[in-house]
Amino acid sequence: MDQIETVVVGAGVVGLAVARALALAGHEVLVMEAADAIGTGTSSRNSEVIHAGLYYEPGSLKARLCVRGRELLYRYCAERGVPHQRCGKLIVATSDAQAGELQRIAARAAANGVHDLAPLTGADARALEPALACVAALHSPSTGIVDSHALMLALLGDLENAGGLLALLSPLKSALPSVERSHDALVLVANDGTEIAARTVVNAAGLQAPALARRFQGLDARHVPTAFFAKGNYFTLAGRAPFSHLIYPVPEAAGLGVHLTLDLGGQAKFGPDVQWVDGPDDLVVDAARGDAFYAEVRRYWPALPDGALQPGYAGIRPKISGPGEAAADFVIQGPAVHGVPGLVNLFGIESPGLTSCLAIGEAVVALLHAR
Repeated sequence: MDQIETVVVGAGVVGLAVARALALAGHEVLVMEAADAIGTGTSSRNSEVIHAGLYYEPGSLKARLCVRGRELLYRYCAERGVPHQRCGKLIVATSDAQAGELQRIAARAAANGVHDLAPLTGADARALEPALACVAALHSPSTGIVDSHALMLALLGDLENAGGLLALLSPLKSALPSVERSHDALVLVANDGTEIAARTVVNAAGLQAPALARRFQGLDARHVPTAFFAKGNYFTLAGRAPFSHLIYPVPEAAGLGVHLTLDLGGQAKFGPDVQWVDGPDDLVVDAARGDAFYAEVRRYWPALPDGALQPGYAGIRPKISGPGEAAADFVIQGPAVHGVPGLVNLFGIESPGLTSCLAIGEAVVALLHAR
């Protein structure tokens, strides 16, 4: 049986960031990925936004890791030449009732350590974005966009330069404690029957993380949350948008509203909406949902032309809270919680997971070294 010190399961942006951090900390690392390429799941089906850390519960992992991760990510992208842009965003209130919510967002952002928000009147906002309709706004200059695939390639390069390995097409069937090495290792069994003994295993399987955790023998089921799948549909804009900032409406319960984001080439897309689905493979965008998009977008861009929105792509949020429930925090769960030596589970790493990826890597290294 092959033996290795550390296995990270999942080669999305979080798994690669965790693997990189462990390799740079001196671990022998193997990344096992079920697909035939890196980042084929949530990491390639999102808005590619670098979030500032405005919305999350103060003191939560989402708040702390987003703010820390944003700092690390901008620095990393600059050092590695990863394409990105600190374009800023406007959070817009389209009614007087929503204007009070902007004040609450600003207060929460300040509690999270984000102190660069600027309140704008409707006239101020239109001076920045003449096509915009709103009564008030917040300007977040620390929000940006990043080429997520280039980021993952850079993380993979760092991992490999530090001696780490990537194994594609390597889905796991189960994991069990090693009999030969007592409680000193976990034996990972691949679908093809290959067995690998690892002293440390990090479950960074994203959408599949809860299902994978249930296949770890010795892990009590009460430590594995229920997976919920919140589909986010995106529609792309035909033609060029008259905006240079990202435009976000005041947030709604399960997401951040139908917002306008830009890619690094200036192409605009709208979304994601929130559509609860039964599984992670429902990725077809229903063109009929575009009707609701027009209504939402025209609240802040009344001049959106008829027929300008085209079905784009969809992604699935790996949620561990369901419809009508408050959004759950990130879960970074180690042996002190579940009692399985060497196992770290990452559950519910939805947005701002991309922004937080380097900080999550730091947190996993700190958890493992603390033991």
